[in-house]
Parts: sequence; structure tokens; C-alpha cells
Amino acid sequence: HPAAVVIAGGLIVLVSTGLRQSYGIFMQPLGCVLGIDREMFGLAVGVQNLVLGLPLAGYLADRFAARRVVFVGALLYACALYLMTEVSGTPGLLLVLGVLTGLAQSATTYVVVLGAIGRVVDASRRSTAFGVVTGLGSFGLFLMVPLANHWLVSGGWNWAFEALAWTASTMLFAAVFLPDAKTAHDGASLTLAPLLRAAGQHRGYVLLVVGFFVCGFHVAFIATHLPAYLVDMGLDRDIAANALALVGLFNVLGSLLFGWLGDRYRKTHVLAGLYAIRAAVIATFVLVPLSPASAMVFGALIGLVWLATVPVTSGLVGQLFGARYLGTLYGVVFLGHQLGAFLGAWWAGRVFDAQASYTLVWWVAVVLSIGAALLHWVIDDRHVELPRSAVVRSA
Repeated sequence: HPAAVVIAGGLIVLVSTGLRQSYGIFMQPLGCVLGIDREMFGLAVGVQNLVLGLPLAGYLADRFAARRVVFVGALLYACALYLMTEVSGTPGLLLVLGVLTGLAQSATTYVVVLGAIGRVVDASRRSTAFGVVTGLGSFGLFLMVPLANHWLVSGGWNWAFEALAWTASTMLFAAVFLPDAKTAHDGASLTLAPLLRAAGQHRGYVLLVVGFFVCGFHVAFIATHLPAYLVDMGLDRDIAANALALVGLFNVLGSLLFGWLGDRYRKTHVLAGLYAIRAAVIATFVLVPLSPASAMVFGALIGLVWLATVPVTSGLVGQLFGARYLGTLYGVVFLGHQLGAFLGAWWAGRVFDAQASYTLVWWVAVVLSIGAALLHWVIDDRHVELPRSAVVRSA
């Protein structure tokens, strides 16, 4: 039933995304205990984001069914987080937190789950359904960051990662409710290779990939470095964790709101508005004197537009090309997102290690957001008429 798939997918994304965006609170403890500097921690998270962005999991889900892909990914996720308790230096961090966790996340986050949901939900309600799932994923951030911080403070980083591993294992149970078939409401007769060629030739699709790069830069930079930035500026560690948690809480509302708007207005214009709001919020945060109150307000406001791009962007991909290969085609767009995430996580750490400041990164984030708003405003969102070679004759 579509509702069961949406709920199960939302729970999977809740756990997977909540875990992924809690790693920033471990930056300073691992630096103190293992001697890992911010550039190397950022590099590990950057590698994780690159691996997460590979469209392989979306393709496998399109070909072999989402249920199997998510089940394997959840098992790998739990094992990788448990292995983090044995990490003793930078090479282990890059392998476990970077590569293994990235592979696990690629099979348990938005690309696979939204692709599965897109196949069972009617196109007219797809962005709204995606907004529900994205909202649940954001609620995972609200839940997991304070929990992970509690486990970190009470039991140390080893115990915290062990607890996170057990949390990841809960996705195994939700996976059984996902579709175990390759059916779709629309576009079921399309073959993959001509579709990829058609997508690559579509200017709007290319601009969508470029625009989503900016989203990835923002999300990875803020999730990875905001807690350390706030502590560096003299705020309490609990304030830093709570500010990041507020990002998740308010994005529940933002994802639902903008998913709803994406079903009623031009998705390209909704996305342009989202990025313009991000630019204004980040610029104001940098210019206003920092305090616990301003940190909390920033968490709430940036949360409204945090991952609200996901339901609208994925809905736009489905609008352009149909649902049959939504996992694969959104996976390519998501790869652009993760290239930006790599840069946001790694380069921000490099800048801090060189300048002892994140100021340059904040202003680059503002400029990128303005550019993304302009790009999305001019995207051609008309449905793509595919070449005859992309259509398979019915039996």
C-alpha cells in the first residue's frame, strides 16, 4: 500500500539521515583523542559524501528492487558504525567513516527510498509524499544529534558509535515494507541508456545537477562544521548540538511546506525561492553578533530550507522524465549534490586549519546560494519527449 511504503521509507530515512548528520559533534573529541585535524575529519566526511553520491544504489534499486538494496545497506551501516569503535587514526577514519559508511548511506537514504515511493504514488501527489519522507528524515536529525551528544558525553566516543550502530540496525525491519518489484505508474516502458542520453542533453536537467551542488555544499558544511564553529566562538557544546537539532526539527515543517508548494506551483520557482532564502539567512547569521539566541534562530531558519530542496528537486526529475528510472536519474542529480557536499566538508576544514576562521566559507556559501537561485529560475521544466530508441514495444 502506498501509505505503508511512505511510512517505512520515512522511518528508514529518519534513521539514516539522522545518523549521517550527527557526525559533526565528533570532530573535536576525535581530534583530541586521536590527533585528527579538521581537514582530515572533513576529508573523511567528504569521501563519505562522494561515495554516498554514486548513483549505483539507485540503479540497483531500479533493477533489483529497493527492498533488497536497503536491507543490505542497513546491515552494512550497522557494521560500519560498530567498526568506528576500533578506529585509531586517519587511515581507519577514511576507510570506515568515509568509504564503508558512505556505501551504506547510498543504499539507505533519499535516492533509493524516494525512487521506491515515486513508483507507488501518483505523480500529482509525488512532491507531497517526498516532502513527508524528507520531513521524517529531518526529524531524525532533531532526534539523533542530542542522542549522539548524550552518548558521547556520558560514555565517550567509542560507546556513542556502538549505540549508533544498534540504532542503524532498526532499518532492517522497516526495509521489508518497501516494494520488492520493479513496477511503476508511468514511464515503465523506458530503457535506461537512451534515457541517460536524453537527460544529459536536457539543459534544465544539467542546471538542476549544478544547482543541487550548492545544496550539498551548504548541508555538509553546516552539519560538519557548525557545532565546532559555535564552540570555537565561545558557546556551550550543548548549545551547539541543540542548534543543529533545531535544523532538523524546523526542516520537518519546511519539507512538508515546500513539498506541498512544489505540487501547486512551478517547482523551478519554488527552488529559486528556497536558495534565495538560504542566502539571506546565512548572510544575516554572519553579520549579526553571535549569541546563544542567534545560534538557535539560525538553526530554526536554515532548518526551514535545509533539505526542503529534496522533495521539490526529486519531484522535478520525475516531472521531466517519469518514475520508472527516478532512482537512477535522481541519483545522478544527487551525485552533483554530493560533489558539493565533499567540497563543503573538506574545504571548510582546510580553510579553518589555514586561517583559524570559517568566515571565507560562510560568504562563499552566500554567493553560491544566490547563483543557485538564478539558475533554478531559468530551468526549462517541460516534460521531455524521449527518442523512439528509448521505448520498448509491449509484449
